Amino acid sequence: MEIRQFEDKALAHYSYAVYSEVANEIILIDPARDVTPYLAYTAAKKATITGVIETHPHADFVSSHLELHQTTGAVVYCSQLVGAQYPHTAFDDGDVIHVGELTFKALNTPGHSPDSISIVLEENGQTKAVFTGDTLFIGDCGRPDLREKAGNLQASRQELALQMYHSLREKLMTLPDHTLVYPAHGAGTLCGKSLGDANSSTIGAEKRTNWSLQSMTPEEFVKDLLSQQPFVPKYFPYDVSVNRQGAPALQPSLEKVPVLKDTATLDKGILIIDTRPAAAFKKGHLPQAINLQNQGKFETWLGSVVAPGEHFYLIAANEQQLQEVIAKAAKIGYEGLISGAMVSDAGSHTMQPVPLDDLKTHPQDYTIVDVRMESEAQIQLLPGAISIPLDQLRERVNEIPLDKPIVVHCAGGYRSAAGSSIVAGALDGKVPTYDLGEAVKEF
Repeated sequence: MEIRQFEDKALAHYSYAVYSEVANEIILIDPARDVTPYLAYTAAKKATITGVIETHPHADFVSSHLELHQTTGAVVYCSQLVGAQYPHTAFDDGDVIHVGELTFKALNTPGHSPDSISIVLEENGQTKAVFTGDTLFIGDCGRPDLREKAGNLQASRQELALQMYHSLREKLMTLPDHTLVYPAHGAGTLCGKSLGDANSSTIGAEKRTNWSLQSMTPEEFVKDLLSQQPFVPKYFPYDVSVNRQGAPALQPSLEKVPVLKDTATLDKGILIIDTRPAAAFKKGHLPQAINLQNQGKFETWLGSVVAPGEHFYLIAANEQQLQEVIAKAAKIGYEGLISGAMVSDAGSHTMQPVPLDDLKTHPQDYTIVDVRMESEAQIQLLPGAISIPLDQLRERVNEIPLDKPIVVHCAGGYRSAAGSSIVAGALDGKVPTYDLGEAVKEF
């Protein structure tokens, strides 16, 4: 037996291939949109993918389960509660999959979602590992507030939090302490709030160190779990729906994205996402363009600033980066919303450097806009700042007073580049707008 973990650092997503040496077959768990790594692993083993297991309809990325079924013939397994609209086999409490020396057992573990399952892996009858999806993380458990308006089954966050309490204690904590824990996410995901940096653990180690497995009443657990959860990007409910239906094959979808030669034919009513570095963007960009740089968590911020169903153009610095950002958009199922993609440095609109010395000396002469998340903004970095989280800024930009120059800041520079471009585009030169950028560290 071999367990291979695949990582997407940008989305802090883990997927898995479990290889049976006896059967020369592979079962995939929670695969990402791009099937290439799984097919390469399978080819290296000279094996066959015979099954794909989905622990739940994911909110933060689009899965390739349907494409894998269509191209390899693999059976897709998921809980019957998903109401899946793709060919599948139900996989719930009591159901098993036998592959050579391996047995996969389903556990219904609602909490993150009503239809979440975990998968216990046995080798020759001995419990070896559990794949916990978004139920149990390393140091944390899944958030319970993503299915109030999404999915086949919807439930309140309070209901799901209580279900999580019981799933952890009655299903997962009863496994042997040596059982390896393989979650679907690591530190940095928005599907939990305080994950550890490790990519695996054991049930015994989590019992000792994971806050969600400690002794407490259901009421205490629900209160703690619901407190200080991160924001919910706009695209999360959309991806739940896409994953219930099954996403189209990736490569044909990418080939449908129109690649444009220049900016002359752009429709003025369509949003422009300029993915170039902030310095290049500030030297010259198109009117109303939003600067979401091709780095860090581009996918998350694209799906937080751009709403599902809203079409947009993509601009990149060169051909390689253009293909990268198109592929990143596809990871969250947004490739069909791209009205056109191009390499360009066109645009006469500029943004001047922040007058840093004057800001430090006379901060009262500026309107400061803090685009960090609400939990971060509880500690002000600049006095008197107006807090408008980046994911809400397009809808709330009219709350910013126009009687002073505007300075936008975040914690490190990425979000303030995006935020200042949103504000500057919306105000269209009415008031000078500056990006504090990395200079925020001086405060």
